[in-house]
Amino acid sequence: MTRESREEHGDLADLLLVGPFHQALRVAIQERSLTLERLRRRIVQAGVPVALSTLSDWQQGNRRPGTERSMRVVAVLEQILGLPPSSLRDLLDHESVVHDERGGAIGELLDRLPGSRDRDATILSQQQKVTVNKYGAASKVWNRTLIRARRDGVDRYFLRFFGGPGSVIENVQLNPIDNCTLARVERHPTQPVLVAEYLFGSKLQAGETWVFEHQYEDHADQPDTEYGHGFRYMVSQYLLEVRFHPERLPAACYSYARRGLLGPPHRTGVLTLNPHHAVHLVASNVAAGVLGITWDWETPAS
Repeated sequence: MTRESREEHGDLADLLLVGPFHQALRVAIQERSLTLERLRRRIVQAGVPVALSTLSDWQQGNRRPGTERSMRVVAVLEQILGLPPSSLRDLLDHESVVHDERGGAIGELLDRLPGSRDRDATILSQQQKVTVNKYGAASKVWNRTLIRARRDGVDRYFLRFFGGPGSVIENVQLNPIDNCTLARVERHPTQPVLVAEYLFGSKLQAGETWVFEHQYEDHADQPDTEYGHGFRYMVSQYLLEVRFHPERLPAACYSYARRGLLGPPHRTGVLTLNPHHAVHLVASNVAAGVLGITWDWETPAS
């Protein structure tokens, strides 16, 4: 009924197209059957010293190359692992842009909410269920998120919402469900973008976990053909389900990935509707880019 994550399938071609960097590196090393120590020795032999702990952190997603010296190491990695020139470096360049929220509509909204850019929590699990109504619109999205506080005093979460072409941002409803309340909401005046603040009602200690649920409804009046979720930082496990109204079933469904919000999608699998008119995808250790589900509507009879 679904396709497992790219990480689990080890699809290197997909990973080199859409990332994230650490997964692409890990799978490339696995395909060459190299231990990290053997890989490190070959890099050193090429004249670029690197620590074993650095390579380990890179493939686990704990750190990212960023200095001029580390980018030389990545260039040598591409050669040793038999990868296309600049393939790993292109992923790093793109992910740096994805993580930059200083400009554009989202930057304007975040500027109005102090603390909204802080990385105060690690997302351990994120589940989303999208309901497509009988008109073909993805009208409702339920979210369940499990976080772990990275410092003492964490008591809120900031939602970024990017609507589709038919979205009227003033009509998007935000509904807290469990273990949170809705506080400040900033909507962009010209773009289908908003940022919302959810309060937990409790201050977490560093290392403490919190689970909360909320839902948003987008009353756009035209059919949708996809739903995607963007990742700014590592999410240990992500689950997306799309459930269709029995009077409006798609002809075909696919999982996809893209490097950024506006980049071209890359299909990663074919999804089959289950008896409850739903499809889903699951992914582990996703750090950047967009994962989602797209679908084709049946062509009306002539």
